[in-house]
Amino acid sequence: MINTDVTTKLKINQPAHKVFEGIISPTEIGHYWFSSSSERWGEGKRITLKYEEYGAEGVITVLEMEMDKKIVFVWGEEHGEVTMVTITLEESQSETIITVVESGLNAHDPEIVAKMMGQKEGWVYTLTCLKGYLENGVSNLRAALIH
Repeated sequence: MINTDVTTKLKINQPAHKVFEGIISPTEIGHYWFSSSSERWGEGKRITLKYEEYGAEGVITVLEMEMDKKIVFVWGEEHGEVTMVTITLEESQSETIITVVESGLNAHDPEIVAKMMGQKEGWVYTLTCLKGYLENGVSNLRAALIH
């Protein structure tokens, strides 16, 4: 059986609190990822995320949050393929290693390799945009990926 987990890691030269806040804050997320988030993320909340540029929106359900360390959510219900995303933050000397693991992709899907590659590309891009925003204040990288 193929392991369909998609894992992406990146170093961000900022403390974990700043990275965590960048993810869960509806005012921060629009600088590097989605155009909007319906509210501040919290455990048990259903959050609507919008990509105005792509005319798309999705809903996530936050399953678990540990301040400045971990966020777990599920998404994809509207497409019929729910996956779980686990984001962990490990701080060391004012820098943070962010690890994103997306799991639950269907190993029997004939398009599984393409889907895994697409998710990996998306996470590398999102984390790179987050790094650019948090380290250098660059907020015009988001929504530039062409599908």
